[in-house]
Amino acid sequence: MAKIAVLIADQFEDSEYARPIEAFRQKGYEIVHLGLQAGKNVRGKKGKAEAPIDRAVAEVSARDFDALLIPGGHSPSRLRQNADAVRLVRDFVECGRPVFAICHGPQLLVAAGVLKGRRITGYRSIVQEIERAGAQFIDEEVVEDDNLVSSRNPGDLPAFIRACLEKFK
Repeated sequence: MAKIAVLIADQFEDSEYARPIEAFRQKGYEIVHLGLQAGKNVRGKKGKAEAPIDRAVAEVSARDFDALLIPGGHSPSRLRQNADAVRLVRDFVECGRPVFAICHGPQLLVAAGVLKGRRITGYRSIVQEIERAGAQFIDEEVVEDDNLVSSRNPGDLPAFIRACLEKFK
């Protein structure tokens, strides 16, 4: 069964974490929470979700996992300041593993320098960041470009989850 890494820090968007995780677990996929410090719990910005950090990003490799989920909220902005988190995202993209990014999640892809020539979507406030990184911003509920699956906001979650699950068929 697939092992999915979730790259997450405090102030993530609760539903963009909880709903995909629920869908992945229903399919029997193993979830491993990655963050800046193992053993710490991080909380969603609405206070409805909490996640335990299983492993620190400095201790893992993209090759340890089958896919990466990057929920939005303020979490991606916090994580893009950490060199190990940026390296891990870059490694996932470069080794061809699926990367699922929603809302502000593409901020980590921008920081990793992996968007040049790619098609992606995200929250409207980061459109300029995406375009400056050399990507084509597409304003659709789901955009798939090879191993990248992206969505704009919580309203896109049903389509986002379907597209993510399709990557495992």
